[in-house]
Amino acid sequence: MKSLSARLLLLTVIFVMLAEVLIFAPSVARFRETYLADRLQAAHLAVLVLEVAPDGMVSEEMTSELLNFVGAYSVAAKRGDSKLSLMQKMPPLIDATLVPAQESPWTMIDQALLALVQDKEQVVRVIGPSPRNSAVEIEIVFSDAALRAEIRAFAVRIFFLSLAISVSTAFMVFLVLRRQLVRPLKRITRNMIRFRSHPEDQSLVMRPSKRLDEIGVAERELASMQTTIRDALTQRKHLAALGTAVAKINHDLRGILSSALVVSDRLETSDDPEVRRIAPGILDAIDRAVALCTRTLNYVGHDTPDLVLSDVKIAGVVAEAGFGLPNGAVLVNDVEETLSVHGDRAQLFRIINNLLRNAAEAGATQIAVSARSVADLVEITLQDDGPGLPPRALENIFLPFEGSGKAGGTGLGLSIARELARSHGGDLFLRKTGSTGTVFILTLPERARNEDS
Repeated sequence: MKSLSARLLLLTVIFVMLAEVLIFAPSVARFRETYLADRLQAAHLAVLVLEVAPDGMVSEEMTSELLNFVGAYSVAAKRGDSKLSLMQKMPPLIDATLVPAQESPWTMIDQALLALVQDKEQVVRVIGPSPRNSAVEIEIVFSDAALRAEIRAFAVRIFFLSLAISVSTAFMVFLVLRRQLVRPLKRITRNMIRFRSHPEDQSLVMRPSKRLDEIGVAERELASMQTTIRDALTQRKHLAALGTAVAKINHDLRGILSSALVVSDRLETSDDPEVRRIAPGILDAIDRAVALCTRTLNYVGHDTPDLVLSDVKIAGVVAEAGFGLPNGAVLVNDVEETLSVHGDRAQLFRIINNLLRNAAEAGATQIAVSARSVADLVEITLQDDGPGLPPRALENIFLPFEGSGKAGGTGLGLSIARELARSHGGDLFLRKTGSTGTVFILTLPERARNEDS
């Protein structure tokens, strides 16, 4: 029963059978009511023979045949003051008297079910108006053995009929649901399994059907998700290849830049004043090229060492990272001397230096750094008075090569800083930015994660 189709078929059969059970009890009660009405009608027909017989009397043989026709010990009919009866011999003692016209629906169901399960034979008397003429009251006395046998036979027929209806209904429902639900789900499942094995294969992306129901929505969403995943994997593959290529040419590139620096140094000693004037610009351009290559290689990860964790005083790292900021920016170090974090001092310096230099290069004249202990983390706030980040930078602020806020920037500074913060178990996020300045929040663990708080 692991198959969804098999479960669906079984559950449909069970539910239809339960519905048939609810119909069964009223059906049996209705059968009993009809049976008793037929007996009353047969009794009335038998009594009519007495009305046409001379002196209202018939022979014993005729009486026996009429009573056998009714299936009763005795029959009596009363109309006004006249009363006719058929009786061959004294009937046995009566165990119960039934008046169908006075029974409620619940009583009829109860009596029918009782007759179905009862084994002891009883002699009953039934009193009620004749179905042929309501002015005539009929009374019959008979054994309920035949009634119980008829009810049981009816119950067996109902059971097999219900079973046939349940199986046929379940089969039809099964076919419809299998076509509309199970088969599409199997198709989706098979597609997911194949796509998981070869996510780069574009031919394995789900091809949605034209259905407008939930299955159609699931197919379209799966196709969209698979396309996104495939594109992301392709982009990562290309970036990995690019990183490998950059790492391979690192040595040659550094050699070329070193040669350029030597030539530039000689340009500074040239007798030509124009050459001496442009030499510093060339040196700055080469320095920027070296820095760009270094940051790119560090981001790729080939030069990133493992973290050497220890307790590090934040105030000292901030002071070192803020020394010699570009554009004459001033650092205001408000971090308490005793506050420390658990991390790699060199990488923490790298994070804070990136943030401070970014702020200074963006136009900030003053950068205030403060810190406080929050739960198991140290929350470091870096607030500057710069012009704020441009809207285009906010959309991809932490994405490499896309989140730079200045012309010619790579956007690697913030990306690397966040990665390093997260590698420590902390995080870096932008709290606010605007014309009055920008605020970054850096969180770092106050102590080793495996230590008790």
